[in-house]
Amino acid sequence: MNDDARVRLQSRHWFGKTMAGAVLGFGLALALSGLFAWLGPDGIAGGGGKVQFSMWLMAPVWALVLSFVYLFRDSLRAWLWLGAANALAFAALWCVRWTMA
Repeated sequence: MNDDARVRLQSRHWFGKTMAGAVLGFGLALALSGLFAWLGPDGIAGGGGKVQFSMWLMAPVWALVLSFVYLFRDSLRAWLWLGAANALAFAALWCVRWTMA
């Protein structure tokens, strides 16, 4: 593939990418934090320190997703990939909660 045929990253998709990162990034951070809470040391009843760590884990994960969302070529791809990641993470969380409850 030559350089002329490649799609260049453009700034016109910044709003869609930002919204995908903000909305779906929050959901992904929530699901991953929940997975850590269930699968981490001592399970869901790990105590105060684990609860605090799970809560504070959301901010860096959300910020990481929001930072890397601008690497998608357009906003549609950001919404689709992050939507799929959310579906997988929440499905895994549901399976873990159902089997460990």
